[in-house]
Amino acid sequence: MVDQESLTANLEENIRHIRSKLGNSTDLIIRQIRIGKENGIHAAVFYTDGLTDVKAVQNFLLESLMLDIRSADFDLMLRDGHDLIAALEERILTAGDIREVTDFTSLFRCLLSGGVILLLDDHATGISIGSMRDWKERGVTESTTETVIRGPKESFTESLRINTALLRRKIKDPNLWLETKSIGKVTHTDVAIMYVKGIANEEVLQEVNLRLDRIDIDGILESGYIEEFIEDSPYTPFPTIYHSERPDVIAAELLEGKIAIMIDGTPMVMVVPALFISFMHAAEDYYQRSVIASLIRILRYICIAIALMGPSLYIAVTTFHQEMLPTQLLIGLAAQREGVPFPAFIEAFIMEVTFEILREAGLRMPKAIAQTVSIVGTLVIGTAAVEAGIISAAMVIVVSITAISSFVLPAFDMSLSFRMLRFPLMMLAASFGLFGIIVGIIAIVLHMCSLRSFGVPYMSPFAPFNLEGNRDTVIRLPWWTMMTRPRLIAKFNRVRGRNQAPHPPHPPSSPQNESKG
Repeated sequence: MVDQESLTANLEENIRHIRSKLGNSTDLIIRQIRIGKENGIHAAVFYTDGLTDVKAVQNFLLESLMLDIRSADFDLMLRDGHDLIAALEERILTAGDIREVTDFTSLFRCLLSGGVILLLDDHATGISIGSMRDWKERGVTESTTETVIRGPKESFTESLRINTALLRRKIKDPNLWLETKSIGKVTHTDVAIMYVKGIANEEVLQEVNLRLDRIDIDGILESGYIEEFIEDSPYTPFPTIYHSERPDVIAAELLEGKIAIMIDGTPMVMVVPALFISFMHAAEDYYQRSVIASLIRILRYICIAIALMGPSLYIAVTTFHQEMLPTQLLIGLAAQREGVPFPAFIEAFIMEVTFEILREAGLRMPKAIAQTVSIVGTLVIGTAAVEAGIISAAMVIVVSITAISSFVLPAFDMSLSFRMLRFPLMMLAASFGLFGIIVGIIAIVLHMCSLRSFGVPYMSPFAPFNLEGNRDTVIRLPWWTMMTRPRLIAKFNRVRGRNQAPHPPHPPSSPQNESKG
C-alpha cells in the first residue's frame, strides 16, 4: 500500500498512484526514460498538457537528461559518491526554479500548476521544475472599469505573476515585499500580500495574515470570496475593502502605507485599510493640476447628494412642503400631476425600479444589443408612461438626473451603496417629509462613523477630524504641500519628502535695461 503523503523509492508504484489519483486523466503526460550510459537509471517526467511549455520540456529537460548527460562526467561523479539528485541539479538540469519534493501534496500542487516533475527509481525524493509553465492568459490591456483621459492605460490581468510584475515596475524599491499563501482545499488558489516594508503598519499586516489564515473553504475563484471573509462589517451597505484593477492606483495606495491583497485568477486587487474618501477619489485626480482636481471633486460630492437624496427631496417638497417652491413652478407641477393617479412616492418608486431593471438588463445582455435596448427602453417607457398619465414629466427628469449622478462616482461599489440607500430615504420622505430625510441622513452618517477597516476609522480624516489629513479629501492641495502620509495608516516613516514649493521665476531683463547697465 503506497503512503498517500510521502513518495516511495519504487518508481512504478509512484506512477500508478499518480495515475489513479488523477483518474487516468488524458491531459497527464508521463514520459519514461533512462538517464546515463548503457542501461542507465529508470526515470519518469510528468507534466500537464496545456499548462506546460512542451518545447521547454523537450529542449531544457529531456535533451539534457537523455543526450547531454552522456557527454558529461556524470557516471564518474556517481562512482565518487555524489548524490544523484544533487548531481542532476548542479550539473545537468539547466532550468530555473528547481525544488525537491518528497510528498504527493507538493507534487500535485506543482504538477497541476503547470510545473514539471522528475522522479527517479530507487529514490524517494523527486525534482519539481516550476519555470516551464505556459498557459493561455490575457495580456495587459486598458482598464474597462476605471478609464482616464490622462494617465497610464494599463490594467491588471488574471495572472498573479504579471500583476506583481506591474507593481514592481512602478515601485523599484527592495522594501516592496511579497508574501504568498495558498487558500482553498480544492482550488489551492495563490494569494499574494504586497506592502512596502517600513511604511506599512506591522499591526495591520499581522491582522491581514491572521484573517487570511482563518479562511477554511474548498475554493477561491475571485477576490469577492476573500473580501467577505476578512471584512470588518459584513452587514453594512458600504464597502470596507477598496479594490482596483489599475497598477498606478494600487502603487499609490502602497506608498501611503496600505497593504494590497492579490488573488490569482482575477484582475481586481484589494487594498486594506479602506477609507470612505478612497472610494471618492479617481486616479486622474492626481494627474491633473490641483485646482482642476479640486473642482471635479466638489462636483463629485454634489453628485453624491443628488444620487442619494434626489427623489426623496422631490417627494418631500411636493407632498409636505409646497410652500418652498415658487408659485409658477408649483402651478406647473400641479398641472402635470393632475392626471397622475399615484402619490409621489409610488410614482418615484415605479420609475426607480424600472430604471434599475433597465440598467441590469443592459449589463447582462449581449453587447451587440445591450446599448440599443437600454436607450430604446428608456426613451419608449419614459415617453409612454408620461403620455399615459402614469408618471409626470417632472418625475422622469428627477429620476434621470439621479441616475446620471450615480455614474459620476469612481467606485462602482460605493455607487451600489447609494442606490440601495435611496429607497429608505424615499420612504422616510413620503412619511415625514424633510424631517424624515434629515433623520435618515443623520442615521447614515452615524453608521459610517461607527465603521472601521482593519482598526482604522472609516470616515477619517473627517471623523476623527484631522486638519493635516484634509489636504487630500474634498479638495486636493498641490503635491508640494502633501509631504506626509495619513497619520492613522502609516504610523512610522510618515514623511514623503521635503517641501519644495515652486518659486516664481525672475522676470527676464529687457534689452533696454541691459543696455543701460
